[in-house]
Amino acid sequence: MMDISRRTLLTGAAGAAALALPGASLARAPMINTPAPYYYRTKLGDAEITIVSDGVLPLGDPRKNFNGLSAEEIDRQLTENFLPTGAALLEQNVLILNTGDRLVLFDTGMGASKMFGPTTGKLLATMKQAGIDPKDIDAVVMSHAHIDHCGGCMSADGQRNFPNAQYYISQADFDYWTADSILSGPLKDFGTAARDNLMPNRERLVFIKDGQEFLPGIQAISAPGHTVGHTIFMITSGKENLCYIGDLTHHPVLLMQKPLTEFAYDTDPKQSAQSRVKHLTMLAEKRIPILAYHFAWPGIGHVAKAGEGFRYYPSGMKMGG
Repeated sequence: MMDISRRTLLTGAAGAAALALPGASLARAPMINTPAPYYYRTKLGDAEITIVSDGVLPLGDPRKNFNGLSAEEIDRQLTENFLPTGAALLEQNVLILNTGDRLVLFDTGMGASKMFGPTTGKLLATMKQAGIDPKDIDAVVMSHAHIDHCGGCMSADGQRNFPNAQYYISQADFDYWTADSILSGPLKDFGTAARDNLMPNRERLVFIKDGQEFLPGIQAISAPGHTVGHTIFMITSGKENLCYIGDLTHHPVLLMQKPLTEFAYDTDPKQSAQSRVKHLTMLAEKRIPILAYHFAWPGIGHVAKAGEGFRYYPSGMKMGG
């Protein structure tokens, strides 16, 4: 015991002395300060999906955007879910579906616009990180014509970002957001963005209808209210389904716990709330995974009934082969 104690003491003393030597290493490795690539790739049945990002969209004070809840209720919901109360940050999760026959991109982000600040407009850069050439996109599918969903169709100098693509959107949304009446109202900037991005592609636009399988394995499902023609998409490959829900809900808590809460950017907030309840109920009952455009990266998960509303369960990312 005496020998062991003496040996331990001597070893400890030697280690302490070594740490005290001039120039001794303390593993002071430099910080890398390089973010991870902003894409996630996995399989969906026989297809491959890649989620890229257009960057974070700062929405601002949630009290000004989520209506029908008191400030205290908003703070409570956010605090209980470990989310900040001062500002809502939305992701922009852009889905790219590779069926083997075609490459389909769902929504295009803000493009060159800095309406919501400098953190958006990253779509082309993150596509490059993911090894996807915009020239290879065969179809651009838009859930609706708000700027953060159609704003990346065209570049700042008026060139097509996806020069070989066909474009898909509901006619109701196209007509509404490109109408002259929008340009004289409070949503002028949204109308200008829709015109700048959709009108140059007018001859390439295909108008989609509720229930239509407009591309193999992709079915349009009407979910109006957020906009007049807002559409979500059921994607099927092999035995697997994924529902791309666009802006059916912008927030995983504030529009889920009490789904009749109204959102400031909805064209018809009450209709939007009814669409949200209807389709979230269906997705929960059928246990169909969702991809939410504005949820925390990468936005894949499930919804389940929880009391009077719903709860979102994010799925773990599947890394490796």
